[in-house]
Order: sequence, then structure tokens, then C-alpha cells
Amino acid sequence: MTETKILSREQAIQQADQWRAAGQKIVFTNGCFDIVHLGHIDYLEKARNLGDRMILGLNTDDSVSCIKGPLRPVVNEYARARLMAALEFVDAVTLFGEPTPLELIEAIKPDILVKGDDYSVANIVGADFVLGRGGRVETVALVPGYSTTKLIERIKQSF
Repeated sequence: MTETKILSREQAIQQADQWRAAGQKIVFTNGCFDIVHLGHIDYLEKARNLGDRMILGLNTDDSVSCIKGPLRPVVNEYARARLMAALEFVDAVTLFGEPTPLELIEAIKPDILVKGDDYSVANIVGADFVLGRGGRVETVALVPGYSTTKLIERIKQSF
């Protein structure tokens, strides 16, 4: 079941078009989601609650390494995609390897673009595109104290 929620870019575009044709509001968010923790779960659930369907853009392993450094990701893209797809509030997962999710956002055309409140709307990639189409850009409150980087540091300190 979870593997059927992992879509190629073309499949994600087709799925978004079908949902849109059925009158459903599509939420899009993206991230690395390496070592899933409570902060991720809370964020994704809040994001999904802003619309009818949610497509998650997941960074490929190469793009995570570019963003986070050569020792990341800890969890490979296939495993991260399966984990994300297993969440009931994630309707589809699609990988992207570009430096930003802009091309994916432009292809999916979400109604609602979501990031954590550590971003301002002015700094969210794709915000201008979504707003220009009459969509919304939202930030959701993050759970304080949760980050994969902090979790990795705590693990290292325990050895």
C-alpha cells in the first residue's frame, strides 16, 4: 500500500490534476525528513489539515548531501519515501533532486504551499508562483526542540 503512494513526477502531476478536477484542495510541502521524529509528524499532520490532499516533495539522497553535508542522509531515499508514504496524512510522495523544489511546485500547481514557521512567506521557494495562481502560502508552528541535526548530535554525545 505505501509503495503505491510513492509517485514519479509525472504520476504526481497526473494525480494532482485528478484531485483538482474532483474539487479537492492540494497541499504541497517538501523536505529531507531524515530520521523521522515527533517534529516531522506534527508538522506534516498540521500541513495536511490545511487542505484535502497532500503531496510531499522528498529530497533525493544527493540533494540531501548537498544541503546537509557528506554524511547525510542517514536514512536512504527509498526508506525515507516508504516512511513518509506510510503516514496516513501523506497522500503522495515524489522525489526531487534539484537544488530547490520550485520546478516540482510549478509542475504540481498546489493550492496551498506549506513550510514550518522557521520560514517567512517571503523566503519560501515557490510562494510567488502559488500566490500568483490564487493559492495560499502557510507556515505552521514547529514543535520546539526537535530537529534531526540535534538528534544526531545527542546520539554522538552518548558514545
